[in-house]
Amino acid sequence: MSPNRPAPRRTLEVITTHLNADFDALASMVAAKKLYPDALLVFPGAQEGSLRDFFVRSSFYFLDFTRAKHVAPEEIKRLILVDTRQLSRIGKFADAALSGEVDIHVYDHHPDSPEDVHGSVEVVEPLGSTTAILTRILREKGAEPTPQEATIMVLGIFEDTGSFTFSSTTPEDLEAAAYLLRRGADLNVVAEMVTRELTAEQVSLLNELIQNLSTFKVNNIEVVIARGATSQYVADFAVLAHKLMDMENIQVLFALAQMEERVYIVGRSRIPEVNVAEILGELGGGGHEYAASAAIKGKPLSQVEEKLKQVLQTHIHPQRRAREIMSFPVKSIEPTATLETAELLLNRYSVNALPVIDNGQLLGMINRQTVEKGIYHGLKSHQVRDYMTHPIATVGPEATLAEIREALVINKQRLLPVVADGRVIGVISRTDLLHLLIDHEEEAQWAQPLRKKNIVSMMRERLPAHILKILEQVGRVAEELGYHAYAVGGFVRDLFLKEENLDIDIVIEGDGVEFARRFAARYGARARIFQKFKTAVIIFPDGFKIDVATARTEYYEAPGALPVVEYSSIKMDLYRRDFTINTLAINLNPGEFGTLLDFFGATRDLKERRLSVLHNLSFVEDPTRVFRAIRFEQRFGFRISKLTLNLIQNAVRNNFFDRLSGPRLFQELKLILSEENPIPAVARLAELDLLKALHPRLWFDEGTRAMLERVQAVLSWFDLLYLDETYDKWLVYFLGLVEPLKPEELKEMMMRFKPSPKVAAAILTGKEGADQALLKLFRLGDEPRRSQIYHLLSPLATEYLLYMMAKSRQEASRRAISLYFTHLKHLKPELKGRDLIALGYQPGPQISEMLKLLHEARLNEEVQTIGQELALIRQHYGRGGGRATGEEMRPEESAEGIS
Repeated sequence: MSPNRPAPRRTLEVITTHLNADFDALASMVAAKKLYPDALLVFPGAQEGSLRDFFVRSSFYFLDFTRAKHVAPEEIKRLILVDTRQLSRIGKFADAALSGEVDIHVYDHHPDSPEDVHGSVEVVEPLGSTTAILTRILREKGAEPTPQEATIMVLGIFEDTGSFTFSSTTPEDLEAAAYLLRRGADLNVVAEMVTRELTAEQVSLLNELIQNLSTFKVNNIEVVIARGATSQYVADFAVLAHKLMDMENIQVLFALAQMEERVYIVGRSRIPEVNVAEILGELGGGGHEYAASAAIKGKPLSQVEEKLKQVLQTHIHPQRRAREIMSFPVKSIEPTATLETAELLLNRYSVNALPVIDNGQLLGMINRQTVEKGIYHGLKSHQVRDYMTHPIATVGPEATLAEIREALVINKQRLLPVVADGRVIGVISRTDLLHLLIDHEEEAQWAQPLRKKNIVSMMRERLPAHILKILEQVGRVAEELGYHAYAVGGFVRDLFLKEENLDIDIVIEGDGVEFARRFAARYGARARIFQKFKTAVIIFPDGFKIDVATARTEYYEAPGALPVVEYSSIKMDLYRRDFTINTLAINLNPGEFGTLLDFFGATRDLKERRLSVLHNLSFVEDPTRVFRAIRFEQRFGFRISKLTLNLIQNAVRNNFFDRLSGPRLFQELKLILSEENPIPAVARLAELDLLKALHPRLWFDEGTRAMLERVQAVLSWFDLLYLDETYDKWLVYFLGLVEPLKPEELKEMMMRFKPSPKVAAAILTGKEGADQALLKLFRLGDEPRRSQIYHLLSPLATEYLLYMMAKSRQEASRRAISLYFTHLKHLKPELKGRDLIALGYQPGPQISEMLKLLHEARLNEEVQTIGQELALIRQHYGRGGGRATGEEMRPEESAEGIS
């Protein structure tokens, strides 16, 4: 647009739907027109074949559609989206939706997706059709459809509910259809469009689908894939898939057809374990959980089918049973315990109800509300048995989700015990059930239902063969003992991030110490046992180690205190960890080897590169997690989620870091400064006002950034020298960070951090010595003697020299430190004390003086060969054994002779 032309005025209202519109889309547009009479009806692109056929054959000339090419997105003031809200499915109208200048209204029945458009009006309900939603709204507003409009609307409902046979059909769909029939809808038209005969091309393609039909199981759920191909486009492929499902009595079907340059997929499911919208969403398609479709351009049928099979492995979840959902071991209370004790246990374990158990027998339940009210009324010393609820409903370990839901909802219990052989083996809370039944927003990722998938192929691709072998051995030993073994933590996380990490942590559901002893004896390793904590380290003959722990849970008796540990299940063990991305576990037992367990939405957070805590009191209980959050955020290029960031800011406002022990704080800082590039993490600490937790006078301004960047450059230079010299990288960054602090302020910091006296003294004296040495080096001028450089710098450790090099702005000083590292530090005379004695000089202090003389001469390049060293010694001390100074050196005393 020319800069002189005014922007077009936004005056248009547009009703549109998704590409390849079907009858529900058409009917929804017709219904929406009753709500927005001044709006234009515009299809964003082509329609499905059945819909095009409808327009050709019907007499519904009242439908007044405008072509999309005649509508400029920049002229739209209101966009009404029906039967979709996905940006990728509305064609050219995506530009208007993204402009930020358009009022958007949404009416849809599809599940949420990451690319959903949001508007000022959003009516999204999980009905079988969008038309049913709009029909109810029209009834509420008294906007009655004409018989022709009612006919189209009922046709939309019939199509999207499979004539009311799809599992997604709701009572509201039936009620809407009944209302439309009363308004004059013509079922003859519906029957003609829904039950019309197949064309020859459709019959041929249907026959090919039947001939190329294969059945296989994914997580014990039977899935059928049917394949076909045709050189031309065949309309109503979804109708063929529906007929095939009815003919073969299929529960889950994916029909694939290669037509021209595209592969079309129709997914249909009659069971809740298979969400076809979620599956085909991975292939760029969409729909709802029982019916969905996708179209893939430019890829062969075989490649699309293989991709579909890969997606199926990760998205099909079998019917959940109580034994998989329950939490264990059970936290319970005795009937004789007081309400005060009950309150302590409820808070300690963050639960809302406790089963009351006496000698293994379940007597009843006590909940938080009863306990708190009882204490409020002065009953804290009364026994639990007096106020518990009994009798209560229970389920067995094989109870289905429906049975669990019925038991919890009908009986209005907060907690449902799982009982086997008369004993309580687990519990299921209402929250556990809710997490399984609904989707969650970003800020509650820890509440995701358990997701499982097999990742053996990933493990084989990304792990060395000997590591895979060790993991298999771990699983076999656990199986023999009747335990479950899991690989957990950073090892699993980094497997997904493609980061090399062979620090293996194993968690055992059972006795981790017994497991470690059995494993070590079996495979010729050594087990270092820590009986108090039920942990062990298995050390292999080649020095490789794996850490073993018993599954445990923990609670904090006070904010910032060290946790109290108790033994538990893998789920509870993972729940005590810091962030969702560290809560993945891989089952290592032979029958389930490579099965990934994701209780808290970790894989989703990894995929979306998001860092989330598991619960809202995480930073209250352990404020050091804030530093780990920043470290992981910067290391992996993640973003801290909004809720987690709010919790960090709350921890800062409330000064929870004052409660931290100095050594724990110091350790977290060291870990941050040990990162490949710690500068962004330090900047993030400053941004969140966390540097004051280290010292109130620490800050991060341009000067601090420049200092740390110079440290980074110096360390890169030093590492490139290949000097094979180890040093503490974190210490150099630390010295750069605290460079502005005065000696007494640094001393305060060391008193807060409480490192060992040796480390504290080294830091305090080392930094002071480095600062003084740098000043002296500056005073030596641009060309100091090489020996002066050596004697000034040799008392300082490598870390302090690198700090000096980063701090100095004088090229001469930096050049001198570089010379020391590259030439002077290890420069020694070729003649040794034993050589001088062999030449006849008497042992004693004189030998030491001679070596100092030679060293000085070497440093200042006054001698460069062993012959010159001999000459210098004879010049000052004469010949050994009484030879006169200046006597000619014999050949055997040359460099070759001495060596």
